[in-house]
Amino acid sequence: MSKALHSAKDRITAASLLIALGIIYGDIGTSPLYVLKAIIGERPIDTVLVYGGISCVFWTITFQTTFKYIYLTLKADNRGEGGIFSLYALVRRYSKVLVIPTIIGASMLLADGIITPPISVASAVEGLANIPALAHIQTVPIVIAILSGLFFFQRYGTNKVGFAFGPMMLVWFSMLAILGIVQIVQHPTIIHALNPVYAYHFLHDYPSGFILLGAVFLATTGAEALYSDLGHCGRKNIRTTWMFVKTCLILNYMGQAAWTMQQGEGSILQGSNPFYAIMPQWFLLPGILIATSAAIIASQALISGSYTLINEAMNLNFWPRVQVRQPSETKGQIYIPSVNIMLWAGCVLIVLYFQNSASMEAAYGLAITLTMMMTTYLLSFFLWYKLKWPKMLVVFVLCIFATIEITFFVANIHKFPEGGFITIIISTVYFFIMYTVYNGRKISNRFTRFTDLGRHVQAIQELSIDDSIPKFSTHLIYLTKANLRHEVEEKIIRSIFSKRPKRADVYWFLHIDRTNEPYTLHYDVTELVEDKVIKVTIHVGFRIQPRTELYFKKIVQELIQNQELNLHMRPDGSTKYNAEPDFKFVVIEKFLSVENEFTLKEGIVLNTYFLLKKYSLSDERAFGLDKSDVEIEYVPLIYQPVANVELKRFKRI
Repeated sequence: MSKALHSAKDRITAASLLIALGIIYGDIGTSPLYVLKAIIGERPIDTVLVYGGISCVFWTITFQTTFKYIYLTLKADNRGEGGIFSLYALVRRYSKVLVIPTIIGASMLLADGIITPPISVASAVEGLANIPALAHIQTVPIVIAILSGLFFFQRYGTNKVGFAFGPMMLVWFSMLAILGIVQIVQHPTIIHALNPVYAYHFLHDYPSGFILLGAVFLATTGAEALYSDLGHCGRKNIRTTWMFVKTCLILNYMGQAAWTMQQGEGSILQGSNPFYAIMPQWFLLPGILIATSAAIIASQALISGSYTLINEAMNLNFWPRVQVRQPSETKGQIYIPSVNIMLWAGCVLIVLYFQNSASMEAAYGLAITLTMMMTTYLLSFFLWYKLKWPKMLVVFVLCIFATIEITFFVANIHKFPEGGFITIIISTVYFFIMYTVYNGRKISNRFTRFTDLGRHVQAIQELSIDDSIPKFSTHLIYLTKANLRHEVEEKIIRSIFSKRPKRADVYWFLHIDRTNEPYTLHYDVTELVEDKVIKVTIHVGFRIQPRTELYFKKIVQELIQNQELNLHMRPDGSTKYNAEPDFKFVVIEKFLSVENEFTLKEGIVLNTYFLLKKYSLSDERAFGLDKSDVEIEYVPLIYQPVANVELKRFKRI
């Protein structure tokens, strides 16, 4: 991304602030729907419980969301982009032990994203039970219908309705603030709950105060998603709008607490949700519609975030290649069909399994605590190496957040048998896929041998003019992983000089360099032999889906127009019947040889990697190559050849 585009994104205007409201705060902004309800549950109303719970919510949002994410983590922007993979791309060169934390964090974030849309939409729709005429309505079919419709329309893009997200969330947050203020006026002493002393008494004196931290944590679960959406709005817009958003959230939490205290000490809410209880009866239906709209917007933000996360994982070699579509002209808006189906199925199964939002609360938040812990670990490397903070200060900050997050994790452990095991199982599946893809590709690359292209130049020139060999193509292009301009893989040389040598007029060696920056897109050209052997390197950001053939043909066109190469003076393979130049791309694929003998771990990793590779997107489609211009060659990967083969000859008597 250029500096100009970065600064434009960070410019503060009324429109940019409205966009930030519509995109960034969906997850954390809908937490008032269920947080206080989860804290109080069926427990008798008690000052320590209510005041202490609100105090914990306020200081959790202050430390975790405001200080850690809004102030510190947003500093870790990779050319304007955020999220755990962007953070990893910034710091991965400083340590070899960052891969596993990154995979854990990303896996947990993806898994928790499956439960966020169901709990948000279910909490909103269940407000219908507060309307007497609809008290016995079945909400599960409604929730499934809303979620299914949301996932169905992903293929068409959200740009047509996205313009309404900002105004809708402005209405939502304004409603939260007004409803809260009305109740605070009736019970103004609730303001005392902001005193951290009440949080201390909640944890120290209330019988299950520590366990209830799991419910308190729900107020900040959207902070990680907030960081992931940094690229949509820019740091300044997020920090500016957060002041308004935090004020509205705290006012609503305090308003709910004020109403709760007015019910009297010792009374039980009996399943009543304080969020809807503070609404006037005449406003219930409009309030439910606004809440449902906010929940849908929150779900949309998480779905889009999951697409982005998988796309980044794929481009950083953590995920098998899958089909990525761009449903609109909006920059960065993508749609991944396989992920869409996976998320839809997960969300529907969550709704069917838990049936209501109260049950979902039991499973919600456990996985995201691990994501936050992994982000803290990666962030410490950023503060130390990139911002040059003193080591002792970095350790101090790390200890503060580690203490908070480990405490929340321990408090959330009790959720494991109550449903938390579902997100942990899903996370484990994601982790296994990312781990095997990353390590499988790493092993495969380790057995790739490179050779100096200069050693083979003379033979290539001789082959090119040898009329006794049928011409394979006018322009022959090999995709190479060699970073150095004078190197290519040995298997490419073997392919050129195979039993049926590939004669061409021009030999191109094309390298796609995935950069640590999100939106890089530029190239460089090295002419090793004039108009005969040419190395092209295209630098592509990790958030861009490469279109290799389109890029290559544009590069050749520019070189000819600028007369940098003499290609314009020689035949390009076109004829009077077809004006298209004669290009042929060669992609060399590895397969796992039967000659290998593995240890258990190696066997699991490599066999899983090649199985996933078999069913994932092929290289030619992943790199944007047309099948008519592509030749696929297969070579065996011999990782650990069988050492001893006991083969005896049978002699006939």
